[in-house]
Amino acid sequence: MPIKQQSKKALRQNIKRAKRNLNVRDDIKTLMKKIRKAVDAKQDKAKIEAMLKDVQKKLDKAAQKKIFKKNTVARKLSRLAKYYRKGGKIIKKEEEPKK
Repeated sequence: MPIKQQSKKALRQNIKRAKRNLNVRDDIKTLMKKIRKAVDAKQDKAKIEAMLKDVQKKLDKAAQKKIFKKNTVARKLSRLAKYYRKGGKIIKKEEEPKK
């Protein structure tokens, strides 16, 4: 446990920020799952595109606040958009034969 006053305050701030960051991560994760389910269920394209826009906005905001790294955000958005364009097909890279 911290002894000094400023250390105690820093610990309180870290706990508060960690909770906030976890909430943001969970929110983004659930939205991405909803989009995947909507694509698989062949729902209305306008609705899915609106959800994609919302996820993009939240991911970009999370990257600004350093909750996610910017390359992670770009990768997640790219994979989600590709999933939407392919119509929900599972995307796997072809495995190269081992030498």
